[in-house]
Amino acid sequence: MTDRTDFLYPRSRYYGKVKPENLVFNANLQEFAQQVNYICNLETAGKVAPEVAYSKIKDLWNELKRSKKELGVGQNPFTDER
Repeated sequence: MTDRTDFLYPRSRYYGKVKPENLVFNANLQEFAQQVNYICNLETAGKVAPEVAYSKIKDLWNELKRSKKELGVGQNPFTDER
């Protein structure tokens, strides 16, 4: 990791079926995980109240669910569209 951004916001390689909606959702999922990690660390350190942390994580979760629905990820798992 040569860049500070790469260190603070690491990204993992995507190994699933390569479709645009899957790639976008994977990026959203990684961002969700990173943000939840920061919120949990802030709560553990006493910088954020547990109720505030819960509320922020719940909002992030709803945002992730909405993006999954909008992208249509996992709606037709048995069809092979190419």
